[in-house]
Amino acid sequence: MFEAGSSDPGAGTTSTGRQSLSLQRYTTSAYPAAEPFWTQDSALQLDSPSVSVSVAECRRSPHGSCWMAAFFHKFTMRTSVFVLLLAAFTCGLAHGDENAAEELQVETLVRPETCSVLSGMGDTLQIHYTGKLMDGKVIDTSLSRDPLVVELGKRTVIPGLEQSLVGVCEGQKIKTTIPSHLAYGKKGYPPTIPGDAALEFEVEVISLTQQTQWQKMVNDVLPLVCLALVPTLLGLVGLYLYKKANAEKPNKKKAKDKKSKKK
Repeated sequence: MFEAGSSDPGAGTTSTGRQSLSLQRYTTSAYPAAEPFWTQDSALQLDSPSVSVSVAECRRSPHGSCWMAAFFHKFTMRTSVFVLLLAAFTCGLAHGDENAAEELQVETLVRPETCSVLSGMGDTLQIHYTGKLMDGKVIDTSLSRDPLVVELGKRTVIPGLEQSLVGVCEGQKIKTTIPSHLAYGKKGYPPTIPGDAALEFEVEVISLTQQTQWQKMVNDVLPLVCLALVPTLLGLVGLYLYKKANAEKPNKKKAKDKKSKKK
């Protein structure tokens, strides 16, 4: 087989055209699998900066090793992309599981037949609870004493427990898994609760008392009034000091005038 563009000593002036035609037939018939990858005028540019293989050079390969190398390269690239996507997907699942473990989880164990009134911020609950570590060790329980009174929004209990009590009704029993950052954090509560410990609570709502309109006004309006009073008071203090400073200047002038008259 001759190279494209070379001349045959006994073929005459039209040998180049015949050689190109025979080369094209040879390539198309012998390696049909190459058609989806390249056209006749295209060139194979591999990712390596030191490798650049043209179609003409592949056609001159006597055993198709160039085509096989190109096919292997494409297969390797596709496999690498697939592996990278699979690794990213796996990391995403692991990250999702980690985030799920750091979120508050609430499960309803017992729900009464009538559950029309749900708790909200400002309501008062009486609850019985049993708190445990994740290994099952009991850290505290109210079953041997009176129910615990919790007013939602007052932060009288750990944040995770308070959040789990929003949206429950009287007679409902729940189990809540509280991550460490919504419980006692890195410090824990020695010696009972170690640092970075997640907690599990089983809670039964004994009674639910919704806040009155007066309580709602006090809880909602009073903080806003206090926020408005702070800049007002600061402004009044500033005005008082400003007037006091201006009032001292005429008094000093009068004192100087009296001294000058006496002289």
